[in-house]
Amino acid sequence: MKTIKGPAIFLGQFAGDEAPFNSWDAITKWAADCGYKGVQVPTWANQLIDLKKAAQSKDYCDEFKGQARDNGVEVTELSTHLQGQLVAVHPAYDEAFDGFAAPEVRGNPKARQEWAVEQVKMAISASRHMGINALASFSGALAWPFLYPWPQRPAGLVETAFAELANRWKPILDHADENDVDICYEIHPGEDLHDGATFEMFLDHLRGHRRANMLYDPSHYVLQCLDYIDNIDIYKDRIKMFHVKDAEFNPTGRQGVYGGYQSWVDRAGRFRSLGDGQVDFSAVFSKMAANDFDGWAVVEWECCLKHPEDGAREGAQFVRDHIIRVTERAFDDFAGSGTDEAANRRMLGL
Repeated sequence: MKTIKGPAIFLGQFAGDEAPFNSWDAITKWAADCGYKGVQVPTWANQLIDLKKAAQSKDYCDEFKGQARDNGVEVTELSTHLQGQLVAVHPAYDEAFDGFAAPEVRGNPKARQEWAVEQVKMAISASRHMGINALASFSGALAWPFLYPWPQRPAGLVETAFAELANRWKPILDHADENDVDICYEIHPGEDLHDGATFEMFLDHLRGHRRANMLYDPSHYVLQCLDYIDNIDIYKDRIKMFHVKDAEFNPTGRQGVYGGYQSWVDRAGRFRSLGDGQVDFSAVFSKMAANDFDGWAVVEWECCLKHPEDGAREGAQFVRDHIIRVTERAFDDFAGSGTDEAANRRMLGL
C-alpha cells in the first residue's frame, strides 16, 4: 500500500487575465496560500507556461519548477486536454472546437490536427524535462455523434472510428514511450474514451500500448450511473492520474442522464464542489491506497453553484482530510506469536 500525494489543484479552471491567475508566479503563490502542495498545469494557458520553450529547454523547465517550489508548490503534471481533443474531431464539432486551436490553423481541420499532435508531443518532451512521467489529455472523438444508436449504426462504423483514433494516437504514444511518459486519458463524455468499454476498445486497437493509461475522475462515472469504485479495481494497473471532483445525479420524472438540454444548474446530473455531491470519497481514497496508487490527488474544481475560489480553498482541506497515511504494520501484530514452519505444520496436524 502507498500513501497518495496531495493536495494538488488543476489550474485549468483558474488561469485567466486577472491577478492572481494571470502569471505563473502569482497563481502558484495563490495555490500555496489555499493550502495546496502541488499544481497541475494546463499547457494551453500561455500566461502560465511557454510550451514550445518547455519542450526545447530543460533550463527553462528547471526555472519553471524552481519558481513554483520557491512559492510553496510542486508541478505535479502537465495537461493537454484541449489539444488532445483536437487530435480527433468529428466534422459536426469543427466550429465548436476551433477556438481551442492557434488562430493560424482555425478553419483548416487538417492543419489543426497536425498542430494538436505537435502540441501533445511538445508537452511530452516538456514533461521529460521536468522529470514528470504522466501527462493528462483527452482522446478526442470521431464516433461520439453516433453514441445512441438511432437510426441503427451501420456495421463496422464504431470499429472504423476506433481504428482511426488509435492510428492518430499511436505515433504520439510511441513518442511518450521514448520519453518514459504515460498519457493519461480522462475518461469523459464527449470523448470516444468515455467509459471502461471504450477504453478497452482503444487498447485493443493499440495492442495494449503500455503508455495508454487513465486519468480517473469519479464525477464522470456518477453522471453515467457507472460503478466508480469497481472501476478502480478493474483498471488499477492503468490508472496513473487522479482528479478529485464531485458530482450528483438526481433524476426526475422529466429528465435523467441526458439532461434535457438544460443548463448545468437545472440538469439531473451536476458537478459540485467537493463534499457537496454524492461521490463516496472515503471509499475512493481507501481503494486507491489499497491498490498502491502513489500519484497525486488533484482537485479539479467544477461546480454549478459555488464560487471557484471558495471551492478551491475548501477542496484543499477536503483532500487533506481524505488522504490515508497507510500503515506499515498490521493492526493485530501485537497478538503475533512469532511462529515458524515447524510450528505451522504442528498446528495443521502434519
